[in-house]
Amino acid sequence: MKNYSYKLLVLLTTAFIFLAFIPVTTIAQTNKDAFINGDALPDVPELSARGSYKVGVRTLEFVHANQVDILKSKNGVDPLYDRHLKVEIWYPAIIPTDKKELVAYDQVMGLNGDSTRPFIPFTFMGRALRDAAPDISEHPYPLVIVSHGYPGSRLILTYLTENLASKGYVVVSIDHTESTFRDRSGFQSTLLNRAKDELFVLDQMAELSKANSKSFLAGLADADNTALIGYSMGGYGVLNAAGAGYSNKLDSFFSLLTGGSKAIQSRLTNNSDYKASRDSRIKAVVAFAPWGMQRGVWDTAGLLGLKVPTFFIAGTQDDVSGYELGTKAIFKNAVSANRYLLTYENGRHNIAPNPPPPETMQPGISPSEYGFYSEPAWKEQRINNINQHFITAFLGIYLKKKDFSKYLEVNEKSNDNPWTGFKPRASIGLELLHAMPDNKN
Repeated sequence: MKNYSYKLLVLLTTAFIFLAFIPVTTIAQTNKDAFINGDALPDVPELSARGSYKVGVRTLEFVHANQVDILKSKNGVDPLYDRHLKVEIWYPAIIPTDKKELVAYDQVMGLNGDSTRPFIPFTFMGRALRDAAPDISEHPYPLVIVSHGYPGSRLILTYLTENLASKGYVVVSIDHTESTFRDRSGFQSTLLNRAKDELFVLDQMAELSKANSKSFLAGLADADNTALIGYSMGGYGVLNAAGAGYSNKLDSFFSLLTGGSKAIQSRLTNNSDYKASRDSRIKAVVAFAPWGMQRGVWDTAGLLGLKVPTFFIAGTQDDVSGYELGTKAIFKNAVSANRYLLTYENGRHNIAPNPPPPETMQPGISPSEYGFYSEPAWKEQRINNINQHFITAFLGIYLKKKDFSKYLEVNEKSNDNPWTGFKPRASIGLELLHAMPDNKN
């Protein structure tokens, strides 16, 4: 027995010394790969599980020519420029047997123009294969366009974009120029360009998805059956793109911010150009914590124009977009739409993005990097799974005509009775409101 104990001690000591000399980055990489953003937790709700399709991913760049260069506007004169938009596209794919459904995404911590948050490149893993061949077995697939916050990135919701592609959607996420971590610039660019970027990308995807296109997207996406998903300033954009006009108060603020530019007027409720831009291809909207209600961006007349089914998601403690006077007020006043409001009790503003990358927790990193992703009262991975579940149900109903209504027809408070699709004791701290359109509108 003594000899056995001695050998065991030597073995453990040797193992400890060996581990001590493994680089920290190697251990961190192993741990990081063990759970990939969007993977299912043990208490995952039913519809958050990945679908039956394998997922491919590609990066493209679109150029929107002759757009107002609002950052250079002066004395009411608006110069023009070509606006470059990088996009990431996820789609049902064919994965060869000798390939793994894994991809490394390049991202950056830090913030353009903030000396306390220098750029720090990092990578994180996803469950897709770069440049995989499209799966055309059941095409065309509904199209989903995703818009990030200010600042943000086209890669900030990969837990959701990959998940939707695995369920038979073509998903395109936009890097909004002058609004990403890398190139954040004046807020006026985000105010002006969000909805315009989203509608332009819809046009581009429609063109590339035509049967005679030479793109890999040929015949793949059904642009006539499109959903828009936006987070924060992305939510501000998708509501406007879907029919909610901006108010005259925003026009006044924008003019003051830009030295007299009238460029935002083309997106105001009563503008004839705005009315003509309403796009019948948009069949549904998901708006995470949409910005603007507290600032007077929306009014009753503008919100009347939102007529497509809309799923709002927010936290009761949102300190950026607001809750009672923010997202919930938009939900209440958008009376022309069949609409839902999913609420995370005690959630703040970060109820949409991926969890904080491990790199945000390293010594010496600004706490702002972690705070950009984290939710103090919620586990971010759990929020991701819940979002996957409800957005799958919502888009399944309105884009795929699936019978998922039982997942949305639940009692308002999750604490009162277990919600359909949730494991026992797992539906807690949530509220789901539903309002039908007012027939008078």
